[in-house]
Amino acid sequence: MNHLKPTTANSCPLTPLTFLDRAATVYGDCTSIVYNNTTFTWTHTHRRCLQAASSLAALGIGRSDVVSVLAFNVPAMYELQFAVPMSGAVLNNLNTRLDARTISIMLRHSESKMVFVDIHLQVLAQEAVARFPPGIRRPVLVLITDIVGAKGRFTEN
Repeated sequence: MNHLKPTTANSCPLTPLTFLDRAATVYGDCTSIVYNNTTFTWTHTHRRCLQAASSLAALGIGRSDVVSVLAFNVPAMYELQFAVPMSGAVLNNLNTRLDARTISIMLRHSESKMVFVDIHLQVLAQEAVARFPPGIRRPVLVLITDIVGAKGRFTEN
């Protein structure tokens, strides 16, 4: 049985990135997400995630940086699950039910450089960042807007 051990020829670890690559290759024309009147295929999702990862890199986000997300279950949140790891950064999903104090503690502890925030949670995120002590670097807040159209546009606040 020793000769049946996993090797690169017969075993590939499943990560979110390998999952997305394989889904885009094998199921490119199949639906990956349906949100309101918008439907994306795996190819479209893969392309959007690559664009988002490229944008993160252009903004200075790189390997081992922490990017937090405070958003509901919308397409932009879904795409960030792939885009942030593609950029080499670490993803920190924040629970939308938490209060500003707890979110502030989590942002400081994780040393987030950037926080993507659903526009409906903007006040909560701003309260959380306002609780940072003086001298502690605050993360950049990026608003997720145009949720109804599911275009997943990000605007820096």
